[in-house]
Amino acid sequence: MSFDPGLKIGDIISNKSLVNIFKCGIMGGMRRSKKTNTLVIISDHTKGLYEDKWINGILHYTGMGKKGDQSLSFAQNKTLAESNENGVDVHLFEVFKEKDYVYMGKVKLVNTPYQETQKGEDGIPRKVWIFPVGLIKDT
Repeated sequence: MSFDPGLKIGDIISNKSLVNIFKCGIMGGMRRSKKTNTLVIISDHTKGLYEDKWINGILHYTGMGKKGDQSLSFAQNKTLAESNENGVDVHLFEVFKEKDYVYMGKVKLVNTPYQETQKGEDGIPRKVWIFPVGLIKDT
């Protein structure tokens, strides 16, 4: 049975609430919780490092790693890449105003991850992994 966070789509919560609900880490855009068997992904539009974008109802979400080329086998990039097979539920939040986490619902990979070039936090172009995720309508 999958984890129910008790949230409705559009609910706005704090980082502290997110951590308490999902039993995950306090930082980062990809937060794995073994206790709830979830991966929380956060598309933070206030920071400007990652170039996440919605295209035709699909969020093209940038993987983890701020400097240098990202690896698909690294940490939560691997968890998300394998999420259709590994049984981990993926929950999406978006941040449009600092400290306000908007619950968007459960998502799943809808296409194969691909690479593109984006600047790292050091300003140097690097290869990042993009994960096309779509909302699961029954949440």
